[in-house]
Amino acid sequence: MAVNINEGSKHMNTGDGETSYTNNSTPQKIGISKSLHVLDEAVKEMITDIGFPKCFKIADLGCSSGHNSLSVISRIIEKIEHFSKENNNEYEVFLSDLHGNDFNNLFKMLPDFYEKLNINNPSTKCFVSGLPGSFYGRLFPSNSLDFVHSSYSLHWLSQTPEGLESNKDNICIAETSPPEIFEAYSKQHRKDFSAFLSSRGEEMVRGGRMVLMFVGGRVKDHASLKQATLISLLGKTLAEMVAEGVIKEADLHSFNLPIYPPTKEQVEEIVRSEGSFALNELEEFSLPWDVHVTSSANLDKYGWAKLVTNFIRAFSEPTLAAHFGSSIMNEVFEWYGKKMVEVDSKEIPPFPNMVISLTKK
Repeated sequence: MAVNINEGSKHMNTGDGETSYTNNSTPQKIGISKSLHVLDEAVKEMITDIGFPKCFKIADLGCSSGHNSLSVISRIIEKIEHFSKENNNEYEVFLSDLHGNDFNNLFKMLPDFYEKLNINNPSTKCFVSGLPGSFYGRLFPSNSLDFVHSSYSLHWLSQTPEGLESNKDNICIAETSPPEIFEAYSKQHRKDFSAFLSSRGEEMVRGGRMVLMFVGGRVKDHASLKQATLISLLGKTLAEMVAEGVIKEADLHSFNLPIYPPTKEQVEEIVRSEGSFALNELEEFSLPWDVHVTSSANLDKYGWAKLVTNFIRAFSEPTLAAHFGSSIMNEVFEWYGKKMVEVDSKEIPPFPNMVISLTKK
């Protein structure tokens, strides 16, 4: 029987240590930078179509605890100021994530955010607050938001799908997963993404814009699914620990990560059928798992393995710890790191990214 992960564990690694999300979210930062033209165009179109409201209200959903959220907010404000050509603008910004998110770490970055904003736009007033809660339900009053952004969050489901008993040693959708596993994940994603769009449809003003970025864009042929290689390797690591008696087999067989990377066709169909938004743009691109490893780093295979291991650990550890126990997490990722040393980085397929731009009808 599948065991669902409680909401309190659905967050990235907290703090600013070696394995924290703060220090292991550069791949996401690079992905966001590759999609900024979509963000910029959405801001331009909104200001052109409906102008600047008395107070521009922005929400970043799934903000997590690193630098990326405030960097995006800065970019949105910068482009609004450029396109609106207004003075003395006021902004209300909501940074939202689940209750277990490390908001304190995020708030520590606000002084630098305000300082840079004041230097670039001295007449601009910006008020930032944190809002804990699930974006798969209502978070804001009706017709209260002008612009919504979310990056690298919507591939996380609200819960682990039901009916995954046959997935056995896999901890996510993998090449060896039977058809019913794909169906279960797809069904849960459809339910969640529809709820997300419906909630934002109530909360956003007419003509408001929303830019969403997430892991997705898998090929239609599930048999050739390879993008989850590094996560599948984590599953193999756990299976080896079962064989050595470190982890109970029942615990492994009842664990599945609540992550689903949808296809382009699935996203288009859900947006169309839910009906609250018009889909303006959809782009797909791929990034290497080690995109943050520069050639100047001069890393040997051990340094490369540690860097990629920390990246995987930063987003998966809290969920793993909630199921298997926090006491064995160091051991899990030590085993995983050793397996990573044996991996040829050139043989690892890149992970797929999708960015979409929507307008509230």
